[in-house]
Amino acid sequence: MTWLGNEGIDPTPAGERLERLWREPGILGIPGAHNALAGLLAKRAGFKALYLSGAALSASLGLADLGILGLDELGLFTRMIARATNLPLVVDGDTGHGGILNVMRMARELEDAGAAAIQIEDQALPKKCGHLNDKRLVGAEEMAAKVAAAARARRHLKIIARTDAAASEGLEGAIARARLYREAGADAIFPEALTSAAMFRDFARAIDAPLLANMTEFGRTPYFTAAEFAGFGFKMVIWPVSSLRVEGAAVRDLYACLARDGSAVAMLDRMQTRADLYETIGYGDYETLDAAIAKSVAPPDLRGRK
Repeated sequence: MTWLGNEGIDPTPAGERLERLWREPGILGIPGAHNALAGLLAKRAGFKALYLSGAALSASLGLADLGILGLDELGLFTRMIARATNLPLVVDGDTGHGGILNVMRMARELEDAGAAAIQIEDQALPKKCGHLNDKRLVGAEEMAAKVAAAARARRHLKIIARTDAAASEGLEGAIARARLYREAGADAIFPEALTSAAMFRDFARAIDAPLLANMTEFGRTPYFTAAEFAGFGFKMVIWPVSSLRVEGAAVRDLYACLARDGSAVAMLDRMQTRADLYETIGYGDYETLDAAIAKSVAPPDLRGRK
């Protein structure tokens, strides 16, 4: 199956498919996919929804996660991942890319690109990763106005309001902001950088909304499992940058191997094979769409031959 045809494509709007998933019993695990190939691999592993992280996408483009990623870049990757996987995609919209009208345009552009949901956060520009120090927040009313604007612009798109207030205003401040954002039209709430199981539990008891947890690596949140987050009262958990971190370490090791040995042979066992790659992207499915293309056969494995 490819996105060029309609076979097996669920016509239900992506936002509705995402909401259906988070309403199911248990917790919805949403891995980060910083490009379409990562998304397809996540789909093969059985995941039913994906997350496009602004931090991961920025890093993949050689940029810092400081709110400098453009809407055109974000829209391009949203479209590529959504159409390749046909999975509901939650897209990190950072601070909304500007004021009220910018937020409304972002909502409409990303919905048209295939997003199921957008996440908007209450930081001021230049924003920072939610697990770094000295974040600056906009006023709660200003953020609520952005949430309301996004809700007004969308058709099926779900709005996830993220609050970074726990670090500077405490848990009660984060809860107060979350309630205001929910009233403004947020479909789900994302409390960023909570630092203990007790904080997650207390937040869930205080907020009547589907909740999303961020299980990023090397951050301020201890390492909890999806099942543990479910026990805290959360309906979704993301691993936003994991795929990029693994990819970055693997590619770093590859280049070190090439520089040392003048060959990539020592890395072959860590590579995705040609056959597996073709299966992942549906290479043969593309060929069947054009009778002029002969069915491809992967070359034999030449390891050990000279």
